[in-house]
Amino acid sequence: MTDLLARWRRSVDRAAAELADVPDREARRRPALGKWSPKEIVGHLVDSASHNHRRFVEAQGRADLVFPGYQQDVWVQTQRYQAADWPDLVRLWSAFNHHLIRVVAEMPAEALSMPRAVHNLDELAWRPVSRAEPVTLGWFVEDYVGHMEHHLAQVRQRLGT
Repeated sequence: MTDLLARWRRSVDRAAAELADVPDREARRRPALGKWSPKEIVGHLVDSASHNHRRFVEAQGRADLVFPGYQQDVWVQTQRYQAADWPDLVRLWSAFNHHLIRVVAEMPAEALSMPRAVHNLDELAWRPVSRAEPVTLGWFVEDYVGHMEHHLAQVRQRLGT
């Protein structure tokens, strides 16, 4: 888990530094109709951090990994990330992830490594896993980081960086 936490922190710090000076007009640019702009992707990552914060905290005291989902597109539209202040959005995303890194770093090893036979990560995870296959909270945290890095690569691609 130590390696994952270090990778996560490096990814957040690198992206926050890269995105800090991106002009708002570039952050608002959508690559195509119906596709998210970099602002909306970072907003989605804030939402993902928010939902997974609750999941990671609650999972420590539960025998399952069953959580409600959310309508990602509705959340992005309703919060009007396209109109958000870009530097504030990047700082919010960065700070939230630094908090999550701290939360995960403080988790007991048993909570991270205990197999959970009951889960709905076939619906929630970035890399879905069959309900017939037990999974750990540590795996779910790693999936969160992979999801975040995937979207950061999309942002970089859309910004041409």
